[in-house]
Amino acid sequence: MGRASSSVSASGICWAASDDPDVGQAVWDMRAAFAGRDLQHIITFFSPHHDAEALSSALRDSFPGVPITGCSTAGEITPSGMMEGGIVLLGFPRERFKIHTGLIENINEFGVERANQIVRKLKDETTNGDGRRSDRTFALLMIDGMSNAEETLVAAIRWAMDDVQLVGGSAGDNLAFRRTSLIYGGRPVDNAAILMMVETDVDFRVFKTQNFDPTPVKLVVTAADTENRVVYELNAEPAALEYASAIGLMPNDLGPFSFASYPLVVKVGGDYFCRSIRNMNPDGSLSFFCAIDEGLVFTVARPQDMIRSTKETFDELDQSLGGIDFVIGFDCILRRLDAENRQIRRDLNELYQSYRVVGFHTYGEQYNAMHLNQTLTGIAFGARTAVRP
Repeated sequence: MGRASSSVSASGICWAASDDPDVGQAVWDMRAAFAGRDLQHIITFFSPHHDAEALSSALRDSFPGVPITGCSTAGEITPSGMMEGGIVLLGFPRERFKIHTGLIENINEFGVERANQIVRKLKDETTNGDGRRSDRTFALLMIDGMSNAEETLVAAIRWAMDDVQLVGGSAGDNLAFRRTSLIYGGRPVDNAAILMMVETDVDFRVFKTQNFDPTPVKLVVTAADTENRVVYELNAEPAALEYASAIGLMPNDLGPFSFASYPLVVKVGGDYFCRSIRNMNPDGSLSFFCAIDEGLVFTVARPQDMIRSTKETFDELDQSLGGIDFVIGFDCILRRLDAENRQIRRDLNELYQSYRVVGFHTYGEQYNAMHLNQTLTGIAFGARTAVRP
């Protein structure tokens, strides 16, 4: 028997979570938290330990007529604490939210073309057919975390959406790197992305935060399989060997924790963004979460105080909103691993709890036109109704 927790925010968004290993029992326990509420939409973030088909069926039976979307995770986040092996539900009230959704299928071959069609459709559905209502509309994206299609898809969506801000996360499977799952229309889908355009009168802010500084150490990609995001050589040396040498480790010591502690970054437009390593392969090559190319110059980065940088971001949002009511967050799995490695996971957990963060640990984060790693992106909601010009 697992445990369930739930609450309702001042903005009317309700959430529930369960770590019960039985899908049916978990959904039954969470169903009570949403009883009597007129919901516009439900989003679920769920562990890959739970079968997507079984979860979809249980959710359809428990919430008939309510649209349901979601994705698998590399860990779940709730205001009661981080979870691994759980299910999280987010319920949006009809009174204050209007949610439009679209499914982008076959994203490896036709993602860009399909994304343009979906964005046009969603823009037509928004108030007065105006998709540029950036002061009261934001977009959420959930995408297959094993698709290797995030960069092109996010860029296409952002271009088509004009000034509507976008955030999201790549679905995970607890670092197995075999298969991630999405749910759309209450049914499982593969090799796809889910785009949601959300209209609300609740005051909100879209944000990102990261915690690393560049060092003088440079690594140039000299041989790679760009389609599959695999780097064979750095500085004309075997990739794993050269990376390990740059951070002062032996190749056999490389793993998720070292990748989290010593991220690689690239400079784009005067700012640095992570291009994190996913895993080391048996041949000594390195697979990445983000797109790579031959000639790309990596900079080895040094993480800074994660708790301080994250709290500073939340404090700024809190001041801007006149108080944070609720946060939907997309947090890179490497941030959680780095927190565990530095023995600050408890502090990070408490920080997320204090600002009521609900979300999941991702295989990549989306922020407007960028696909990122080792970043927390999200939407912070205030308790007040937004004052619009």
